[in-house]
Amino acid sequence: MIDLASLYRFRFDEADLPGKMRIWRTLCADFFQQFIPTESTVLDVACGYGEFINNIEAKRKHAIDLNADVKRFLRDDVNFHLTRADTMEGVESDSIDIAFTSNFLEHLESKDVCDAVLGEVLRVLRPGGKFIVMGPNIRYLAGEYWDFYDHHLPLSNLSLEEGLAIAGFRVNTNIARFLPYTTRSAIPQHPLLVKMYLKFRPAWHILGRQFLLVAEKPGKSSD
Repeated sequence: MIDLASLYRFRFDEADLPGKMRIWRTLCADFFQQFIPTESTVLDVACGYGEFINNIEAKRKHAIDLNADVKRFLRDDVNFHLTRADTMEGVESDSIDIAFTSNFLEHLESKDVCDAVLGEVLRVLRPGGKFIVMGPNIRYLAGEYWDFYDHHLPLSNLSLEEGLAIAGFRVNTNIARFLPYTTRSAIPQHPLLVKMYLKFRPAWHILGRQFLLVAEKPGKSSD
């Protein structure tokens, strides 16, 4: 098994984290918050250094990851679970309003493991809950997709939509091109430029190489 703490330390410079946090603060406020009422219970699946969960507004926050080192980067209002995403130990069934994951599914070893992860997300979501998924789109990356040692599972927005449907989700939003591949690529770094990028959708069709899907667990919430 890959030592995630060592891999993260090699791949990500902690000095770059404040800049990434500024980008994600804008992404959350100006885009992702529209899907997430502030009274929600939110789960960040494979939370990394907390770029999303630290910056989204929600009543209750949960995060899971296999790297114990990430806990020190999370805010005090985040309930951290050290667990696999295909078991999600400590996360109760029907307890989450919104689940989110970014740049995670491509790290899974196989479609069988991905199916197990999708099944776990479906389990922990309340009826009517949403799953927001962002990741690199193999249709627009080709060889670059494999430049990371721990990339295993190539996915496009269309193949993931099928996987979500098979798992029991209803896909409401499917955007083939959303953000550039990495924060070191063409995405603007200044918050004002990020805001402009998010508002000017034609730029997505030029620079975007990550998909964004929003899926829903069928049924009505009991709240």
